[in-house]
Amino acid sequence: RLEEFLKKEVDLEISTLPEFEERVIDFSEVEQLMNSINTIPAPCAPVINPQAPNAATGTSLRVCWGLFSDDTVECYQLCYKPVSNERRSDEQAEHTLKVKETYCTITNLLPNTQYEFWVSALNASGISPPSERAVYVTAPSPPTIKSKKIRSCENAALVCWESRDVNPVDSYMVEL
Repeated sequence: RLEEFLKKEVDLEISTLPEFEERVIDFSEVEQLMNSINTIPAPCAPVINPQAPNAATGTSLRVCWGLFSDDTVECYQLCYKPVSNERRSDEQAEHTLKVKETYCTITNLLPNTQYEFWVSALNASGISPPSERAVYVTAPSPPTIKSKKIRSCENAALVCWESRDVNPVDSYMVEL
C-alpha cells in the first residue's frame, strides 16, 4: 500500500490563503509605567551652613552644607564669587566646583574678603534648585610691625603696625 501511495501525485497547494488579523498593540502605558519605576526624581535644594568658627585662614575657607531629604545625589555643584561693592568683571567672576562630599575647602582666596557661596545637588535626573546664598569671610592678613617706630622704657612699650588689608579689621590681639 505504501508503494501505491507514493506513486500517486499529491497536490500540496492550499486552495485558500490564510487570513491573519493585523493587530497593533499599544505599549505606551506600559512603557510609561516602566520608565516611572526606573527613574529617580531630581534632588531637593541643599541647605548651606553659616560660616563655622575657625573655618577660615587668610587664603582659604571651609564651606559645609547638608541635604535634608532622602534624595539620591551623585555630586554637588558649589558656586562662589567675591562680594564687592565695585563692579569689576574680573573680580566678580563666578567659580564652580564639582564636589562628592557635603563640604569643601576652597583655597587661593584673598585675605579679609567676603565670598558668597551657594550649592546645588545633581543626579541622573537633573539638578536641584540652588541653596540660599551664604557669605563667608577669609581671615585678615597679619599686620606689618613698623620696627622704626618701636619705643620702650622700663615699664612700657610702644609698638606700631599697619594692616595690609583693604577691608577694615575689627580688632588686633597683641601677644608678649
